[in-house]
Amino acid sequence: MNSPCYPVAMGVGVCQLRSFSISFLSSVLGAESSAASSLENSSSGASVVAIDNKIEQAMDLVKSHLMYAVREEVEVLKEQIKELMERNSQLEQENSLLKNLASPEQLAQFQAQVQTGSPTAGAPPEGPGPTA
Repeated sequence: MNSPCYPVAMGVGVCQLRSFSISFLSSVLGAESSAASSLENSSSGASVVAIDNKIEQAMDLVKSHLMYAVREEVEVLKEQIKELMERNSQLEQENSLLKNLASPEQLAQFQAQVQTGSPTAGAPPEGPGPTA
């Protein structure tokens, strides 16, 4: 019943939680299997109810741990989204400013470079340069 833990943003915590939950449930269910054998000797259904209650409690515990891990990860992701949106806004403002400061010739040259796929960063300046 071992399934691999896939690398996701909250993978380590979920994998650890999953391992804990499986071992916890196994121990609970393992203890219950001995109770199940005593159930055969028992005339009442009280043992079945007790087993069901313990399983339900274990599942509730697993659910609460998982919900806590998910909430924690959601908060981290919300913060990352906020930072990325702020960075995007900053870059849009910078782009707008650069477009306003560029001459029509520079904009035309840039558009030509974008269309041909030429690199724009690190390109030598055009025009007369020093000759050796």
